[in-house]
Amino acid sequence: MPKLDSKTEAAIAEAVSKAAGLPRAHAVHADPAAPLTPEQQPLPAALQRRPLSEKSPAEWAYERIILYIRNFESQLDAQQEIAMGFAGNDAGVLKIEGLGFFEPDLLTFYGRDEEGMKTQLIQHVSQLSVMLRAVPKSAPEAPPTRIGFRLATGWMGGESGDASA
Repeated sequence: MPKLDSKTEAAIAEAVSKAAGLPRAHAVHADPAAPLTPEQQPLPAALQRRPLSEKSPAEWAYERIILYIRNFESQLDAQQEIAMGFAGNDAGVLKIEGLGFFEPDLLTFYGRDEEGMKTQLIQHVSQLSVMLRAVPKSAPEAPPTRIGFRLATGWMGGESGDASA
């Protein structure tokens, strides 16, 4: 079979996604050599197991946040870990240690603040606004914590999409 050009491949991928009822995503970056972002990659098969119509807004937001976290972490060096800042308030930064959802509409972020104090943010999906940040590791001698891959373990298991990491 002949090799297809990138425009043809993109058109075929979009048609397949549309036919499967998958959501549309798109991103453009100023740097053409920028790493691919979640909007530019196909959804993992595990996210496609259940139709979008069967997922609550909380579950769907949870799954996409995991994609963004995994992508962001893949670009960090060995001296950095991921943290989240929350736009529009003075909540500061939360070093991510866990993420959950409670259907139909709540997300929960678990972690520690800049002083190392245990922190939890419970947020309605309609208020979701998260900024991912690279921060120095809390234990310089330890390997960096990569939460995105632990969060995604639930995709490999049960049908509900629960992540028990």
